[in-house]
This record gives sequence, C-alpha cells and structure tokens, in this order.
Amino acid sequence: MSLITFSDKLSKFLMVAAAAWAFGLSFLVLANIIGRGIFDFPIYGTAEMVAASIVIIVFLQVGYAIRSRSMLKADFLVTHLPAGVQRVFLAFGYLLGAAFFLMIITGGWEESILSYVENEFEGEGALRVPSWPARWTVLLGSALAVVNYCVMAYIDIFKPDMLDSEVDADAAQH
Repeated sequence: MSLITFSDKLSKFLMVAAAAWAFGLSFLVLANIIGRGIFDFPIYGTAEMVAASIVIIVFLQVGYAIRSRSMLKADFLVTHLPAGVQRVFLAFGYLLGAAFFLMIITGGWEESILSYVENEFEGEGALRVPSWPARWTVLLGSALAVVNYCVMAYIDIFKPDMLDSEVDADAAQH
C-alpha cells in the first residue's frame, strides 16, 4: 500500500470517527439542555467534555480537509498563471502548511508527554476531564496534516495526472 493510499484511508476513517463523535456529542448537549430545562437536573461536566471534544474533532478532520483540498486558500492571483506555475505555487503553499503543522508538533510535544505523565486534567468542580487525549490528538492530527501536505505537494509537482484522484476516488468510480 502506498503512502498516498494509506493517508487517504486514514484521513477518511478519522473524518468518519470525528463526525460520529460530533453526532454523539450533540445528543449529550441536547440531554443537558432538556435535563436543565425540564427536570432542573443538568448533566454535570458537559461544558468540559464539549470543550475537549471540539479540539479533538477538529484535529481528527484536518487530514481529510487537506487531502480533499478543502482548506482555505487565496488563489485569486495564482489562477491567472500558467498551469505549471500554478502547481509550483500550490506545492510551495502545501510545504508552508506542512511547516506550520510541524511547528505545532514541535511546540506541543513536551506538553503532551507531561500531560500524560502528570495526569493533567481540565475543568473544576463536577467533572474533571483528562487533557492528554486532546493534546495527543492535536499531535497525531498535525502529523497526518504534515504527511497530507507533503503528499499534495508531491502530487502537484511530480504527478499532476493524479490531481483529481484524491480522497474521493471511490465516488468517481460510481
């Protein structure tokens, strides 16, 4: 299995997992609202769980967003250039994106290890949520982002015929 295929499959899987997590989280919020409004009995710790979950959901989906070319980009000037030059500029932008996520990894590595070793928690009161799952998801999501940005740069420069074969290749066959 090639790196491109592996990153595509992993990105899809994590995107589906994040969507399922968000779907389940919506029921937690709904139950908290109903419990608070009707029974005057909220689900304690909902705010802490939602705060940690938002970070996790975003970084689980970042790989898919990159690979499906859904990340925000300002290409209004580049579109007026020849196709080869456009691909070079896009590849440069992808490498900048990889560098950004690499900085997130290098900046958060020690804190992530410490949060696990020292059993760090977020929140006070009714529920304290461990912070290491969110921190490690940021690292893993950033690592996948680095891989996917490098894959996109490689495809743009060396395999432009694969530009339309990214994540949704299954949809093109049906």
